[in-house]
Amino acid sequence: MAELKTKVNEASVTEFLNGIPDEEKRADSFEILKLMRQVTKEEPKMWGAGIVGFGHTHYIYESGREGDWFIAGFSPRKQNLTLYVLGSFSPHTELLEKLGKHKTGVGCLYINKLKDVDVKVLKELIKQAVKAAKKK
Repeated sequence: MAELKTKVNEASVTEFLNGIPDEEKRADSFEILKLMRQVTKEEPKMWGAGIVGFGHTHYIYESGREGDWFIAGFSPRKQNLTLYVLGSFSPHTELLEKLGKHKTGVGCLYINKLKDVDVKVLKELIKQAVKAAKKK
C-alpha cells in the first residue's frame, strides 16, 4: 500500500505564509490562519510543503487503508485559496448558498479572495464541518 507523502512536519507556518509572493493572498492566508485557529482551538502545523493543518486524526477506511490527517486546513494555491475539512462541506448547503463566490470539491472549498465571501458565514461553515468531523 502506498504511503502518503503529505505528513505533518516541523516547518514554520509563519515562514511558509510570509513566502507567498502575492500580497493579497498572503494577507488572506493569515486571516484564514487566525480564523481556523479560533474555530479548531488547535495550533497550526505544516503538512507537506504547502498545507497548513489544524488538529490530527487517525483514520481507517473499510478497505483497511489507514493514515493520519488534519481535521481542517488550507493551502494558498496559485489559482485559489483551498480550504480542507475531514469529510465534506456538502452537508452544509444552506451556508454554502450564503457564502459568496466559491467552488467545492470532495472535502475542499475553493475561494479566490476573502473579499469574495462572507467571512462570518465561512467561519460558521468551518465550525460546523469541524464539529461533524470530530463526531466521526
